[in-house]
This record gives sequence, C-alpha cells and structure tokens, in this order.
Amino acid sequence: MSLEPRFRRVAAMHRRFVDREPVLEAFAGELESAGAGPRVFNVVGVGGIGKSRLLRELVERVKKTRRTATLDLQVPAMRQQEDALAVLRVGLGRQGVRFDRFDIAYAVWWQRLHPHLRLTRSQLPFIAESEALTQILDGAAGVPVFGTGVGLVRLLEKVSTSARQRHRIKHDETLSALDELGNAELADAVTFLFAEDLRAASAERGYVVLVDAYEALRRGAASDVWLRDLVAQLDRGLTVVASREPVEWHAHDASWRPVVREVRVDGLPMQARLELLADGGIDDLAVREAIAVASQGLPFYLHLAVDTRTTARQSAAVSSEEILQRFLAHVAAEEIRTLELLSVARVFDYEIFQAVADAFDLPRHRMAWESLTAYSFVYPAGTGGLRLHQLMREALHRRLSRETMADVHLVLKRVWDDRVGRRQTSQDGIATRARAVREAVYSGLHARVVDGDGVLSYADQALACGGKQAVDGIVADLRRYLETHPSPRLELVARCLQAEAAIVLGDATSAVRLTPRLDWPTGDGVGARLALAAAHGRRIAGDTSEALAVFHELWDTDAPGVGLRAGFCVADLDMWQGRFRDAFAMTDRILEATAPDDHLLRGDVWRLRHLGYRFALDLTASERALDEAEEIYRRAGTLVEAALVKTNRIELFAWTDPDAAVEHGAAAIAAQTDLGALHEIGKTYTALAIALTRLGRHDRAAAAFETAADFLDRARYRSGRARAELFRALLHVRTGYPHHALASARWAVSELVAAEVYPTLIMMAGQVLDVIGLDDDGIAEAARAATTRIDALDSLDGLQGRTRRLIADLLGEHTP
Repeated sequence: MSLEPRFRRVAAMHRRFVDREPVLEAFAGELESAGAGPRVFNVVGVGGIGKSRLLRELVERVKKTRRTATLDLQVPAMRQQEDALAVLRVGLGRQGVRFDRFDIAYAVWWQRLHPHLRLTRSQLPFIAESEALTQILDGAAGVPVFGTGVGLVRLLEKVSTSARQRHRIKHDETLSALDELGNAELADAVTFLFAEDLRAASAERGYVVLVDAYEALRRGAASDVWLRDLVAQLDRGLTVVASREPVEWHAHDASWRPVVREVRVDGLPMQARLELLADGGIDDLAVREAIAVASQGLPFYLHLAVDTRTTARQSAAVSSEEILQRFLAHVAAEEIRTLELLSVARVFDYEIFQAVADAFDLPRHRMAWESLTAYSFVYPAGTGGLRLHQLMREALHRRLSRETMADVHLVLKRVWDDRVGRRQTSQDGIATRARAVREAVYSGLHARVVDGDGVLSYADQALACGGKQAVDGIVADLRRYLETHPSPRLELVARCLQAEAAIVLGDATSAVRLTPRLDWPTGDGVGARLALAAAHGRRIAGDTSEALAVFHELWDTDAPGVGLRAGFCVADLDMWQGRFRDAFAMTDRILEATAPDDHLLRGDVWRLRHLGYRFALDLTASERALDEAEEIYRRAGTLVEAALVKTNRIELFAWTDPDAAVEHGAAAIAAQTDLGALHEIGKTYTALAIALTRLGRHDRAAAAFETAADFLDRARYRSGRARAELFRALLHVRTGYPHHALASARWAVSELVAAEVYPTLIMMAGQVLDVIGLDDDGIAEAARAATTRIDALDSLDGLQGRTRRLIADLLGEHTP
C-alpha cells in the first residue's frame, strides 16, 4: 500500500453525498414554513451516522436563497455564549446583516468580562467588520478603556456619518439600559439585540442557523440555556440542530413542543451504501455487499472500510468480524486483548484502563494508554472519558465469555464504587460522582452482585448528588437490563425509582400514575417505599387525609429507611395543617432516633423546623433553623437539598430582606431549573413576587406571580398554587383592584380548604378582608373554622398579632 496523507484518508466530509431523501424532504417542508416564529429542525442520529455531512449539504442547498451560519459545538470555545454569538455575527455579517446595536452591546459585555483589557481591533474578533465599532475606535483615539454602554453610544453619535444610524442607536431602550444590568441580564440583552438586528435584516431574505454536535452542550442541565434563549428569538428563519439524542427543551417549557420537529437520520439504505463503497474504489460486488451489510448503514464505517482497504484483502471482508480485523490489523496482540476487555465498559479512562490491565496482567503504563487511545475507533464520550464505537464494541463483545465479562464488570464496579466514595462538592465533582453511581449499578447488575435493595441504595446516593437526572439514568439502565434478565422484584424497584423521581420534581400526575394504589405490601423496603411515594403523590395533588393515613401506617414499619421518613412526612403534614406543637414534638423524636451521620434526614428535619417557624412568623428562629439545615446538608454534599435551601432562603428573604430576595432569586431559580423541579421553581417565583410587592415594583411582581402560577399548575402543586394566589390578592389591593383581590382570595381559600392545609393562611385571608373592608361569608366562615384548628407554638393571639403586622407591612400605605 502506497503512503498517503492522513488528510486524504479521513476526508469523508468531501465524499459524494448520497440518499437522505426523507430528511431533505422534511427540511424543505420546514424551510417553507420558516419565518412565522421560531422553528427548530432537529436532526437526530447516532455518532458516525453522517449528521455533520448532512448539515454541509443543507448549507449548499440553501445558501443562494438564504443566509447561513454554523456553530460546531465540537469546538469547546463554541459552547460558550460569548464566542458562539461572535461566530454567528461574523458569519451572518459577511452576508450583509448589519449588527450595529449588537456590536455595541457585545463590546459592553466584553468589557465587563475583561475589565483589565483595552477594547481594540486586536482584542474583539469582529471590530474590523463592524462599521459602528470601527467608527467609534477611529474617532476615540487615545481613550484607554470604554467604561459604559452610554459612553459608547455617545461616542458613536459624535463620529457617525449616518443620521439614521445615530437616531436608531441613540433611542434604543435596551442599549440605554445596558449599564444598569447585572452580568447575567447583560448576556441576555446581547442575545436579544443579536436577534433584533438579525430580524431587522431578514424581511426580504431569511436565514438558516445550523448547530452541530448539540450533545457537547449537555454536560450540565443548564448549559444550553443561552442557546435556547437565542433560538426562541430566531423567528425569521430556521434553526437546524444536529444531535445524538433528541433535544428535550419541552421539559423546560412545553411551548417548545410545536416548535421543534425531530427527524431521525438512520442507516443508509443498501443501494446508497454500495454507491459509497464503489466510489471509494472497492470494485468487487461481493465485497461491497459484505461490507455494506456489516456496516449497519453507518457512513463512518463505510468510509473507514474504504480508508483501511488493501487490494489483496478486499475479498476477506464478509462480516463485522472481518471489519473488526481490519481495524485491528496493525494493533499489537496485548492491545487487542485490552480493547476486548475495555469493550465491557460503556465509558473508560486512564484509571479504568489501569484497573482492568492490573486485573488481567496486561501493560498499564502511560505509553500503552496513549498508544491504545490514538486509534480512530476510540473517541471522546462527552463525560471526560472515552468509548469505542458501538459496532466495534459489539464485535469485541463476541470474543469474550460470559465469565470473563462478569469478571470485568466486577473490576469496573470496584472502580466506580471508589469514585462514589470520593466526597466532592464542586459542580464537576458532583456530576462525576453521579455518573459513578450509575455505572456502579450497571456493572453490579451485569456481574450479578447487586440486587433490588442494592439498586435502591445506589439510587438514593444518585439522587443526593445528581438529582432526578441521575436516577433517570439508573432507571433507563435497569429497564434495558430487564429486557434480557426478567425479574418481578427489579420491575418493582424500577417503578419505585420512577415514582420517587417524580416526587422530587413535584410531578404529582406521574407519581399517582405509577402508584395506582396505596396498599403496596410494606413487608420489605421496596413495597414500603412504593407506598411512601404513592402517599407523597397524593399529598402534592391535595389528597391530604389519604396521604396522612399512609404516613401514619408507615411510621411503624420496620422497612429500612422508611419509618423515620414516614414520621418526617407526618410532622410535615402536621405543620401544614396547623398542629405546630405536634409537628415540633415529632421532629424532636425523629432527631433523637436518627443516626448522627444520616445528614440527609437530619437536614430535612431542621429545614422543616425552619418552615414551621416561618409559618409561625418567628423569623429569627426560622433563620437559625435554616442555617443549621444548610450546614448539615453541606456535610452530606447533596445537590437537591442545596437547591432547596436556596429556595427557602429566598422565601425567608421575602419577609426579612426583599432586596436580597430579588438579588439572589435568579441563582435559586437556576439551581431548581437544573434539577427540573417545577414546584420549587414556582415557590421561588412566589417568594420573588412577594418581595417585589413589598418593594413597590408592582409590574414585576405581577409578572412573577404569573410565572409562579404557571409552574405550580404544571406541577399540580395545589397548595403551593393556592398560597401564591392568596399573596397575589395583596398585590391586587396595592394596585387598586379590590374586587380582583377578593376573587383571588376566594379561590385560594377554597383550594386550601379542599386540600386541608395551611389554616394559618386561611386565617390570614379573613384578616385581609377585615383590613381592606370587604365582606365574604365563605372566607369569614373558613377563617373561623381554621382558627379553631391551629395549635400555635406560643399562643393563638400572638400568631394573629404577627399575621396582622405582616398584612400591614405588605399593604403599606395602600391600606384603605
């Protein structure tokens, strides 16, 4: 075989494009409807299926009629909002789009991110292509640093030769407000102005924005927020997203469902495979057919078969095993054995490589690792590790006995268990630990050393450090395992985990659907946990009495980890039903019975005490209890509970320091958004709305209440939704709509009465009507009944007095 450049051997992007007619037809249809709102054409397919080549073909087909720009997220820099917007701006700017407002806003943002650097042509990537910034720099020689957006606008006014440009920029409200924005808001404003400038230039000529390798953004649940925000504003064109898994933006907002069209890219049909192989110089029809069958239609493997062919060996390619042999033709025997063993792992790294090599007496030094990972069939897994291509992995699997595979799984489980035990508090460390828990379960199941109780134990750790997404991964693996290893008990475990994950999100609908009955057998841990999850679902949905009965029953169970947790739920409902003394007495009993190192339950108890004190309006004691809970959670290193503390802190700030609530609210919302906890997002927005009401920012408060209501309705969090509506009634009073206030109070009270919770809030509703001088017999009667059910920590008179002061504070000078 003659020597040839590596570039020529891997140039699959430059080979003839074949087939993909269904995808191209679907794309043409989307293109026709583009321009009436944001549209996303989601091209989905496994690695090596040819998505990048397809995107290039789409560009070629539309570039004469539409502007195009591409983001390749395989390039790490392109995953950052700052660099991605710059790349899109340059690409579209060269096709005639003027970005005057965006350029100024971007310069302000860039300056904010790099305060130590001077804004020059060499620093900002597109200054030379920006008429506005070029004019500013040319006319502002000697100015060392531009400090503000207002300053940039004024400089442009002095040097611009276009009256229209000066007027447009001078009177732009967003540009005028840049200096008042925080860093996060400024980044959003820059995205907004990018979309606005692009929209203004797209009346006559639309555009297609293409995003390749979207999965590179999915390391963190919120890493694509900026991209979603951008795409939502691209309403005059079409966005094409290529990804290995479907984009699931509807999980964040259901409005994405009609916007995103998913189109699968499957293996090439046989005729297209044969055409590619013929174009690649494989002349023997029998060999072409054998390779085409073995490739499963992946262009990656077809091109690799062409790149690694030799004339003398073409006739030997008759199955995937022969293709594998071609891959391994020049691989040392010891490396082949190592690859066979590593194929058992879904993802591997240097530590796993060394552990496997040690267990089977194979080379484990750094040079052996570097040689092994230099082959083209080893590629990044997107999790900080590496993986083998699926076809390669499957072929290698067939070389191993069941016993050997089980031995490898045991080695892998020990490595993952060790990582689970490494307590890390950084975001990357927590994500790594969550991944380790999932892989430990996967290997434990296949080694037949993890049973149902073991899966539950691992899932608890995954939930603590990785949230619902980590548990979802375990459930997905368990479901696939059950397809080939049926087990009624493991089926029950999978159902239990799904129900518990729904509870974390406040998804009452899913929790109830997964637990259609309450009388699960409580003789073992799985049944007892299912009953607990079933009761939780009913509690969130507002079936309080039914849930409380189950919690009381489970309080006496011997199932590990269930009795004390059920007791906690009893205390929780006692609190919300106004039995404060009983609730605090129960928390004392739970703390006494809980092991000192059970940081999760102890933290939950202290957080419940914080909530009890807060509803009793003892805000000093409430803050102390929340501080204690936060410290305990910190020892546990839990992600979900850390987010809960953030929300509770905002709720407390709403009463003690509304400015702080507004300042820190975005961080709490971001934390809950990462977890997908709709009910907690709704609670955080409710607290922000209360704080904004107290600060007199009525328009923003109204918007926050509306957002809170949306999230709480979606979560079916009945009592939380009623609580938000009751406080919205006070906003109606402040803004001069007493009858709206009465309607909100009526609805909130009716919901609270039906859910049998929050008698203190029902009592407050009656006091509000007294203050504003409105009568309602239904609310008055409900308030009287609620008062009789309250067992205050100090006295009912004391609680009523604090509630009246709270109402006066919320209404302020707006009290009639």
